[in-house]
Amino acid sequence: MKRFDALVLQEQRHLKWRALDPVENLLMILCGVAITGFSVVVLADIVTRALGHPLFWAQETMMSFFIYGIFAGVAAATRRNDHLYLAVLTESLSGNKRLLFELFNRSVVLAVAVCMVWFGYLNFLDGFKSLRMPSMTPMATLYVAIPICGALVALFTIEQMVNGVRHGFPDPKGARHHDSLGSEVL
Repeated sequence: MKRFDALVLQEQRHLKWRALDPVENLLMILCGVAITGFSVVVLADIVTRALGHPLFWAQETMMSFFIYGIFAGVAAATRRNDHLYLAVLTESLSGNKRLLFELFNRSVVLAVAVCMVWFGYLNFLDGFKSLRMPSMTPMATLYVAIPICGALVALFTIEQMVNGVRHGFPDPKGARHHDSLGSEVL
């Protein structure tokens, strides 16, 4: 049986809904595709320029891989709780102080996500006025990543807030964790 959630981080499982595991898995795949695509196109661009036959589409393609990789990575990092929270400070707290601090941190992230959705959508609409060269596609094709990322960050943040209030933010004592390959980690 194939596992379709092989890239889903099992750490802090109590803060995650299983229904969103395929989204995290897809985001991790997209991050891998983006970094690989970016690297291959950069290498091809360097080689073809050195040979005197530059690829005119390389810069545009690199920019696409880079932007989509960044925003897929932000969403994935939010789900995996791998971003810049004040983790050391919150880990030293317990009880209601910890709950309030964790909720405050996530509220700030949620506010940023809402801004990404709103202002990203406005940028997306404005992006139809400018074209990318040499493909002549609207800049909106790049800008669409911003509100999508914001929506995913908001969803994952709400997921963590709801589950944190229900189950507590610290890992339950004695909880077993699994690495990305499914092996149990003590």
